[in-house]
Amino acid sequence: MYLVNKEKINKSLSAKIVDARVAQVFNSFGDVLVTSSFGTTSAVLLHIVSRVRPNCPIYFIDTGYHFKETIRYKKRLSRLLGLNVVDLRPDPADHSMTDKNQLWSQDPDQCCHINKVEPLSRVKEKYKVWMSGLIGFQNRNRSDLEIVDEEADIIKFHPLIDWNTSLVEEYMESHSLPQHPLKDKGYHSIGCTHCTVAGAGRNGRWSDSGKTECGLHK
Repeated sequence: MYLVNKEKINKSLSAKIVDARVAQVFNSFGDVLVTSSFGTTSAVLLHIVSRVRPNCPIYFIDTGYHFKETIRYKKRLSRLLGLNVVDLRPDPADHSMTDKNQLWSQDPDQCCHINKVEPLSRVKEKYKVWMSGLIGFQNRNRSDLEIVDEEADIIKFHPLIDWNTSLVEEYMESHSLPQHPLKDKGYHSIGCTHCTVAGAGRNGRWSDSGKTECGLHK
């Protein structure tokens, strides 16, 4: 594993403001895999990264099933923050199969694997550290995560994991960051159209099943 003393690093990072956390990880590891769903809380980390490491690639997994509002929001934030967004897409034949068979209604885990996990895996293997905007209040699984965690052969870095709703809202307001257009319609967590409805937290994701994560974040 890359981290010798994870507990020490978590303690060090927890004492820093988020900008300093992000800067320290970039300075320590150089190239860092940064992903974003361009969801309702994504603008915070994107804004920080745009200031700390301008032109850093931001990987967006384009499943082919995103809300049109999400795609517009991605374009708006990209222009506003000068983001270097790299779109990752699933294998065309495999994606076509999920559409033809409406796989999301039969086997949502496999649908996520084809359209999300596999596209990212082709890039993920090139990096030692993966930074994402997961926040602890989003669900029980995420509330147990630390700022730095180890997962298989990659270090997971969650600079916002100990934030709450108020901090997110205050940051976005103080920096005049636009909200996702679906937020005002009651969507607090936004994924693919087939598997997302309005709801608080992540209650609107896979609401008719026990599924809580797409497979990217275990």
